[in-house]
Amino acid sequence: MKTFTILCIGKLKEPYLRDAAAEYQKRLSADCKLNIVELPAEKLPDAPSQKQIDAALAAEEKRILEKVPENAAVFALCVEGKSVSSEAFSALLSDFALRGKSSVVFIIGGSFGLSDAVKRRSDLKLSVSPMTFPHQLFRVILLEQLYRAVQIERGTKYHK
Repeated sequence: MKTFTILCIGKLKEPYLRDAAAEYQKRLSADCKLNIVELPAEKLPDAPSQKQIDAALAAEEKRILEKVPENAAVFALCVEGKSVSSEAFSALLSDFALRGKSSVVFIIGGSFGLSDAVKRRSDLKLSVSPMTFPHQLFRVILLEQLYRAVQIERGTKYHK
């Protein structure tokens, strides 16, 4: 059974996002093991300097990298990553499993993204869109795409 872990900076604050995430977590539970690890975001002023942003990313980097298992496939979700279709995403997950990496970790950064070290640690930088999404909403999008990928692999009618 595949194991997916989502390491994310911050918590889901809005009830509608928590409800949507819970729905996809429930759907995924039949086909895989899913872990969601919420890590605290660094507090920054309203108009942080680049130095403050860099310090926050470094602190978040440390917490993220401590949670990444050595033998897992790691996907950093960032705007400069590779864009793939839902079918290609499903195939990527299957390919990693065939290479003996049945555990996949997805990393979602906070408002200022991910540090370069986290991106370098990843096996793949992945982008869903050149558009920017709130990181809390993106967690729901990722959960839906994971569910879709599993359904594509199973050959169900969910993906049309």
